[in-house]
Amino acid sequence: MTDGIRLNKRMAQLGLCSRREADRYISAGQVRVDGEVVTELGTRVGPDALVSLGEAAAAAQALKATVLLHKPPGFVSGQPEDGYTAAVELVRPENQDNRAPWRPWGRERPPMGWRRELAPAGRLDIDSSGLLVLTADGVVARTLIGPERGVDKEYVVGIVGRVDDRVLELLRHGLELDGEALLPAQIEHIAPTKLKFVLRQGKKRQIRRMCELVGLRVHSLLRVRIGNIRLSDLPRGQFRFLRPDERF
Repeated sequence: MTDGIRLNKRMAQLGLCSRREADRYISAGQVRVDGEVVTELGTRVGPDALVSLGEAAAAAQALKATVLLHKPPGFVSGQPEDGYTAAVELVRPENQDNRAPWRPWGRERPPMGWRRELAPAGRLDIDSSGLLVLTADGVVARTLIGPERGVDKEYVVGIVGRVDDRVLELLRHGLELDGEALLPAQIEHIAPTKLKFVLRQGKKRQIRRMCELVGLRVHSLLRVRIGNIRLSDLPRGQFRFLRPDERF
């Protein structure tokens, strides 16, 4: 095809792998388009083309695990701090949600050192709880924290203080942090002492600082959704793996 989209770009859009990985898999004969092996770099495909990875490429990608963890308060998202434990320490076999037994490597033993490759794709401060993504997959990381990220995040926030229309309007659009106007946010008053926040930004302790600016104090903060992925009923302190059919 002389038109269409480059195959490596399409593979990245589909979440199969990064563009660099796509080129490597194409050259190795590990990519099929509508059932036919494609080995020519620069090949273009139509938007309805069925693109799939060969067995070896699919197995390699499966090792790039993405973990969905219900982080409790008291755990740090990234590097451990004095007296506190990194959330990745909860990613142990005994903490996998037994209702979600799927693992990216199937029934085999996990690859050596796979957990060391996990890194947080976005922060969740030490006092907060809820959905935290830990991933070894560069495609997932770029989706959530890359420069072109557009994935919203939803929080249920317990507050102390008076909430009226003026407070809600300021929270939605009208506040500044660190000398910069915040992007518009979706805020709903869902109970007498609870607010729902939907943000597309991730400034440090953003929700707590926003609430302080309008005279509210946060006593609990739970992240319940990142893009299309919900915390749902994942128990606190437990994790499950992101499945191949799930996309943020």
